[in-house]
Amino acid sequence: HNKVIKSNLKTVIKKADAAIDSNAADKDAAIKAAVSAIDSAKSKGVIHKNTAARKVSRMAKRANKAAAQ
Repeated sequence: HNKVIKSNLKTVIKKADAAIDSNAADKDAAIKAAVSAIDSAKSKGVIHKNTAARKVSRMAKRANKAAAQ
């Protein structure tokens, strides 16, 4: 069960990163889905709360940097 959650998490994060890199139109939706998946995995105990916070922070930092350019 945890493997399914982690696999899905990696996929969603990868899609969000690709959307940020390509500056896609659905970038905000992809980021929102990724943050939601991270929070869900955290609440189920699959990943540690600090790991979840770090992943969300790094994604937001990349998104803000891409938006500034």
